[in-house]
Amino acid sequence: MPSIMQTLDLKLFRDLKGLRGQVIAIVVIVACGIASLVTMVSTYQSLLLSQERYYSQYRFADVFGQLKRAPNGVMERILEIPGVGQGQARVVATVTLDVPGLEDPASGWLISIPEQRQPMLNDLVLRSGRYIQPGRADEVIASVAFVEANQLALGDTISAVINGRWQPLRIVGTALSPEYIYEISGTELLPDNRRFGVFWMGREALATAFDLDGAFNDVALTLTTGANEQAVIFRLDQILDRYGGLGAYGRENQLSHRFLSDDLAGLQVMALILPLIFLGIAAFLVNLVLARLVSTQRDQIAVLKAFGYGNWGVGLHFFKLVAVVVGLGSAFGIGVGRWWGANFTEFYTQFYQFPSIEYRAGLGLMLGAVGVSAIAAATGAFKAVAGAVSLPPAEAMRPEPPASFKPTLIEHLGLQRWLSPAGRIILRNVERRPAQAAMAVLGIGLAVAMLVVGRYFSDGIDAIIDVQFRTVQREDVTLTFTEPLPGRVQHDLAQLPGVLRVEPFRNVPVRLRFEQRSRLGGIVGLSSPSTLRRLIDSDLQSVPLPADGLVLTTKLAEILQAQVGDRLTVEVLEGARPVLSVPLVGLVDELVGLAMYMDVTALNTLMQEGPTYSGAYLTVDLLQMPSLYEQIKQIPAVASMAQRETALAQFEDTIAATSGVMNAMILLFACIIAVGVIYNAARIALSERSRELATLRIIGFTQREIAFILLGEQGVLTLAAIPVGWALGYGLAWTLNQSPAQNTELFRVPFIIQPASFVFAAVVTGVAAIASGLLIARQLGGLDLIAVLKTRE
Repeated sequence: MPSIMQTLDLKLFRDLKGLRGQVIAIVVIVACGIASLVTMVSTYQSLLLSQERYYSQYRFADVFGQLKRAPNGVMERILEIPGVGQGQARVVATVTLDVPGLEDPASGWLISIPEQRQPMLNDLVLRSGRYIQPGRADEVIASVAFVEANQLALGDTISAVINGRWQPLRIVGTALSPEYIYEISGTELLPDNRRFGVFWMGREALATAFDLDGAFNDVALTLTTGANEQAVIFRLDQILDRYGGLGAYGRENQLSHRFLSDDLAGLQVMALILPLIFLGIAAFLVNLVLARLVSTQRDQIAVLKAFGYGNWGVGLHFFKLVAVVVGLGSAFGIGVGRWWGANFTEFYTQFYQFPSIEYRAGLGLMLGAVGVSAIAAATGAFKAVAGAVSLPPAEAMRPEPPASFKPTLIEHLGLQRWLSPAGRIILRNVERRPAQAAMAVLGIGLAVAMLVVGRYFSDGIDAIIDVQFRTVQREDVTLTFTEPLPGRVQHDLAQLPGVLRVEPFRNVPVRLRFEQRSRLGGIVGLSSPSTLRRLIDSDLQSVPLPADGLVLTTKLAEILQAQVGDRLTVEVLEGARPVLSVPLVGLVDELVGLAMYMDVTALNTLMQEGPTYSGAYLTVDLLQMPSLYEQIKQIPAVASMAQRETALAQFEDTIAATSGVMNAMILLFACIIAVGVIYNAARIALSERSRELATLRIIGFTQREIAFILLGEQGVLTLAAIPVGWALGYGLAWTLNQSPAQNTELFRVPFIIQPASFVFAAVVTGVAAIASGLLIARQLGGLDLIAVLKTRE
């Protein structure tokens, strides 16, 4: 004879077979939760491990500093600073490039490296070609991303404006550096590998070309264990101040590192939040299914207990059903998560330049994912199982007492006469079982909420594009000069081919202080009124630039904890380097980067200079753009040229692309959840009311009428759930919007949910309801009418 456990296991198998549709739906939802957890956590861990390994192996610096010019002997004083480990003095220069096959001018950084290869900070990973040869002033090693984007090859030559004259540079090798995992210029926030590249050139050749023999203008340091970074930065600034220091900063403010760190932080937050939501919904469904199973198996539970099965045995039997769901969901979810995580990690290598990425999804992550899902499912099942365990055999053998009904609200209002018999049954069932109806509405509402959340991310990215690149930035071209130029440059620029409007600006590098907090940056002096670079408030309304005082972006003011009316200390990092006290007179809402603004005339006055400009915003006749490109390439004073449409394309190819991939995953999982939740709700309703529906068939209702009753009830609940889901989705999206991942220094995702997103959630839910209804309608034909004639004693 089979043992007690074997008997219960056979019953479990029959239960799983009978509930296969609902079990599959829950398994898929559990798999979605585990897959999202494994995908995001494994991608985060793989990128973090690759970053740490790369930084360590190739000696990424801890502190950086730029300056005008200092003799090489100053490095001895820098290396004596307590806490400094290694140091490297370099020559770094910005140049305009003429790249074969590229019509518009590009820009690049030339960075000095030793003539003979040796270990150094921010070392190179040579990917192809060879190291430079001593004494060859025309040889460079180019960044891999630039070479690939421009389809260049070893031996190709590009031209650079070096000290006012064109000089050919021959590419002899390609390389990566931990300093440029995210390869970006200092004037842009997004990479454009076609128009910006990094080049490494022999120290002697580069120093000679820029009149820096025996001197340096850039320094990188590592710190010893336990060193005080801020103390090192303070002392470094003191030493470099007399040599035109532009403010030292730590690794956390190095642009490439910050971009990668913010992305990793965002992944980490999403890896914690989204899987919990998915698994929470799965726990909710497990509770519904088990509660229904316990309700329909009261007599079976009573018989089991009467034949000697204890509470532990009965409880374990139902928990085994949960274990099967978790086991199947885990196996499927881990497989999908590993596949998606590997592809997601590979996708990130389009934007971050790692020498190698080893995808990691370790045993600990797998066990953790299974453990979290098991806890969620067990939590959902606990109440239902406790009900089964606590049910006395004698009570369980009796049928459940009939519900106590009273006239519904519809009947009190006398509206029932307007409804068909089937319509009255639908409304009575909904109103007389409020708890059951509320649970169904909540379950479907959660599915709707996930669809709203999925669309929120797309809406936020679209808003950034619209606000930043169409409302704030309205110029066609931005020119940046190698040195500040006198006011007559505005007239000179207006004579360039195709230029329709010129708005010059002044950019002054500063360290901004308020109380004990400080930030490096640049004050941008704008013309007043400024039409090509607009300042806006939170309502997207144009903000006039005050005649005096400083205007900050709200994010920068938040970092400094400064308010309008406070006086800020401005340490100018060029020229005579004055230290000024300037009032904060306004705030503006920009979604990308941090910025400080002043009226250009007021800024010139503070700097005790006449009309002086660091660059200009231009409106250009697009038909004459090729002629403008040729002219710009011939102007040594122009350090770089940026185009708004190119910046927009960069944003769409980076931030929008990575967000889009994650959003696609969220929407896919949300759609699966919507179908699973609605199907489960309909299937549970069919199981609970099969006897009632069969009775209606016997007394004369047609197949279509009972289908209308069952599916009409589900339709009412779905319609009620949609606004509930909208509200839940709105609240959940707002909660996600408050997370640090959505509010970084580099970009802020606004809290915007377009009406179309709510419509999308409703349409998907409606389609899922219709599809589930069709499946349930097919099962109505299999109702056992004979069973209805039997009574439970």
